[in-house]
Amino acid sequence: MIIVIRGFEVVSKYSGEKIILPKRATKNAAGYDFCAAEDFIVPSVWKKNFVKILWSRFHQKKLTAADYVEAQEELRPFLVPTGIKAYMQSNEFLLLANRSSNPLKRSLILPNGVGIVDADYYDNESNEGEIFFQLLNFGLKDLVIKKGERIGQGIFMPFLLAENEKEPLAQREGGFGSSGK
Repeated sequence: MIIVIRGFEVVSKYSGEKIILPKRATKNAAGYDFCAAEDFIVPSVWKKNFVKILWSRFHQKKLTAADYVEAQEELRPFLVPTGIKAYMQSNEFLLLANRSSNPLKRSLILPNGVGIVDADYYDNESNEGEIFFQLLNFGLKDLVIKKGERIGQGIFMPFLLAENEKEPLAQREGGFGSSGK
């Protein structure tokens, strides 16, 4: 009997697309570097509607609800696909973190700070468990990420349960952002 501990696979959507499996860059690196599965443009947040909001507020001009909706659309993070899914033990998760060089060199941040990939995200029916990095570009220009460029890192981590937790909650019924619904 083979016991599978943890690792990475390419999702079927990218089968045959020469997707790079995450790997550690150095012997003592904690994080596995994830690469973009395809060319991707991360637009700058400094677009017309967002700047309009800042200008109007600074000059105490009246804004409409539509102005805010249009500006918010430009401030949203973008999901950069990796083409990768991760399998792990039920008492582990994969912590997704930004590369330390991304904010300084590329003006890219993870707006949620870190991402959490639960063990039951693997092979979910919505997206097969594909991992995406949520990125926000605070640079002045749109940023082009090329297929194969490193965009973030993942670290396998164990977690503990509270001793008085009642038996399991619900089963996962979706992909990205589906837990807790």
